[in-house]
Amino acid sequence: MAKTFKVLYVATEIKPFLNETYVSDIVRRLPQGMQEKGVEIRILVPKFGLINERKNRLHEVVRLSGMNIPIGDDDKPLIIKVASIPTAKLQVYFIDNEDYFKRKSILYNKNGKFHKDNDERCLFFCKGVLETVIKLGWSPDIIHCNDWMSSLVPLLIRTSYSDRHIFENTKCIFSVYKNSFKEKLDKNMIDKIIDEDIDKDMLSSLKSNDYNGLIKIASEYSDAIIRPEKDLNKSVEKSITDLIQKEKIYKVPEDEKSVDSHYKIYNEILG
Repeated sequence: MAKTFKVLYVATEIKPFLNETYVSDIVRRLPQGMQEKGVEIRILVPKFGLINERKNRLHEVVRLSGMNIPIGDDDKPLIIKVASIPTAKLQVYFIDNEDYFKRKSILYNKNGKFHKDNDERCLFFCKGVLETVIKLGWSPDIIHCNDWMSSLVPLLIRTSYSDRHIFENTKCIFSVYKNSFKEKLDKNMIDKIIDEDIDKDMLSSLKSNDYNGLIKIASEYSDAIIRPEKDLNKSVEKSITDLIQKEKIYKVPEDEKSVDSHYKIYNEILG
């Protein structure tokens, strides 16, 4: 029997709580498939305001909530909620904060304008994920980051959180999907990320303040990249191949075989 291991899934969305998209679908299928193979899993996503708390039976986990997360010069309170997926034995943890996630929209407001604080929402989410894992006292062998909202986790694991015993053997995998955005993030994003462990030089990949910058920073600090079999946008493709060795880039099929493909990749990375 294969050795069991622990995988933390970090993503923007998961079915049935949000958007029926390819990302929410894969993040729903993968953890269940891994759990059936004996892998211990946890799932963390943002608690966007579009998620109906009553209908989905979300409730606050008081013992995990109450911490403040520094974002630039501000401290923002972290609230953790939890719910179960009724059709599977899966628990999902939600990262919440009134300033960032109460609004009833994801990336764009009702007039179609890109939220000005999407950079801060991304940073808060990534820090909130790692603080929650520390509070849980659960040491993941792999953190599997899905999509741009989780793109700063690999950087944080290697820098600000590198001295945390709980992450000392953790590998980071980043999955890229075909859902880029064209807008620019806040021009001061880099300044908000800098702390005593992260200086400006470590963030040169983010200079473009855009989607490609996030994919670059994730690629730079990850142990492996998973990408679709079909061609990606050329500039995204270049961002990945410029920063990570070819043998660390894995292509996976976008079908029911993807669970087995991922399981094989996990074992290889932990090898």
